[in-house]
Amino acid sequence: MAEKKQGFFKRLVEGLSKTRRNIVSGLESVFMGVSTIDEDFYEELEEVMIMGDLGVAVTEKILSELRERVEREHLLHPADCKGVIIEIIKDIMEMPDDAYDFEDGKSVVFVIGVNGVGKTTSIGKLASLYRDAGKRVLVAAADTFRAAAIDQLKEWSYRANVPIVAQSEGSDPAAVVFDAVNAFRARNMDMLIVDTAGRLHNKKNLMEELRKMDRILNTNIGDAARETWLVLDATTGQNALSQAKEFMDVAPVTGIVLTKMDGTAKGGMVIAIQTELGIPVKFIGVGEKLGDLQKFDPSDFVDALFADIRA
Repeated sequence: MAEKKQGFFKRLVEGLSKTRRNIVSGLESVFMGVSTIDEDFYEELEEVMIMGDLGVAVTEKILSELRERVEREHLLHPADCKGVIIEIIKDIMEMPDDAYDFEDGKSVVFVIGVNGVGKTTSIGKLASLYRDAGKRVLVAAADTFRAAAIDQLKEWSYRANVPIVAQSEGSDPAAVVFDAVNAFRARNMDMLIVDTAGRLHNKKNLMEELRKMDRILNTNIGDAARETWLVLDATTGQNALSQAKEFMDVAPVTGIVLTKMDGTAKGGMVIAIQTELGIPVKFIGVGEKLGDLQKFDPSDFVDALFADIRA
């Protein structure tokens, strides 16, 4: 297990190379370009962080705490701030203690997100991850608006070696969920992962659809834990933050799944999402293979992001 985690950390370091060049190289230039900690120093740090997709609110929070630490610890040189900034980011990204409590018993997970973010692929990877952990996993193809989504989820369920409940294109998503819940109970499964439609252009329809599925679940799943995970494409940067806020208006999002971290220079948005929204990033993807989606470890993420700056 330790070897597997080490392998994923290595892929994370490699996957964050574009983000590292975008953020860390900018920070290094600030540390090397000024000799004193003054307002110019803070302004330059602010510019680098905002350009690195950390966002205004998070940048202000980091710099506010940095100013406090500089004064309290009597720091004199910009280079002394390197480790402090890393510590501050780790602190503000700390995961809540109950982030993975759903693993302790039976659970039902709604997976939501717009088309194209890697939602269906992520479900296949999540199913594989939890099957490998010894869970009896069932997936449900409740995105019935696209035949491709159903076929794709069938393929991923085959790869993950988990059963699937699916109907034909155009079927009522709530009917799929009803069948899936019955199968979940009858087969005594541990986890049900539900794919949902990837559209957000009509909030009223989406909300009504989620309400129907909620009613079915609440009536039939007993004391199983309920989770709603939003899949976001990391390459969209701050747009992902806006997308998350829209989905939070229509669904009680309990976790974020971030995909395509290996192809983006905008990985700083991870810090913005977890800090600004107060929703934990629970999983992070750095590739296309089944094992390339893993639990999000904030400390590992920050270490990987600042791998060069520590040298």
